[in-house]
Amino acid sequence: MLFDYAPFVGTIGGGFVAGTLVGYAIKKVIKIAAIIVGLFIAGLAYLQYQRIIHVDWTKFQSALQEGLTTLANTIIHISNNIGTNHTIATYSDFIPLTSSVSAGFVLGILRG
Repeated sequence: MLFDYAPFVGTIGGGFVAGTLVGYAIKKVIKIAAIIVGLFIAGLAYLQYQRIIHVDWTKFQSALQEGLTTLANTIIHISNNIGTNHTIATYSDFIPLTSSVSAGFVLGILRG
């Protein structure tokens, strides 16, 4: 009787642990990237204040917006193309894994 549930429990537990680790790692990477970008922009502002360089902030903002728009469109395109060859019957096998990974991911993001 216990061995009937072992794959199910393993899927849920493994998915939760994997989701937690991925969420934690992503939050740490995002924090480091935010610090680097913030220091870069602060450095540009300081160099402009010292009149060493001239920064066209309007161009900088438009380039940043274009880059973020391209990134968002790429992520949307990738997410729309993932799993397009599967049927509904095969998705039901992944529901426990997906729900446990997403719960672990949220915990990893919150605790990171």
